[in-house]
Amino acid sequence: MKANSMNTIKLKIQVALLAVMALALLPTIATAHGGEEHVTGTVASISDTAVTVKTTAGKTVDVSFDAKTTYERSKQPIQKADIKVGDRVVIHAMEMNEKLTAHTVEVGSAKATQKSAKP
Repeated sequence: MKANSMNTIKLKIQVALLAVMALALLPTIATAHGGEEHVTGTVASISDTAVTVKTTAGKTVDVSFDAKTTYERSKQPIQKADIKVGDRVVIHAMEMNEKLTAHTVEVGSAKATQKSAKP
């Protein structure tokens, strides 16, 4: 019976060590996207220098643009001027100088237009 008790203690120690190692690796996993934040929602307003997004959580988030920001729709490059209020976006951004700056702005694909029924 003592052998079983020793095996149980060894198993508990191994599980505890595994849990500690997993917690130690958590910050590495959390920054796997290079520290980028993702802003998902609908464009509330847009200017030459920034966009305001109403997130899916109902918050309003301002994200700045810089010279390196890229814009795309359906994996195809677009111009910033192609982004309109009401567009759904996913923005990959990093915090720089205490504000979010967009690295990539992905605009949802254009909605299909409904055809009117013929009388």
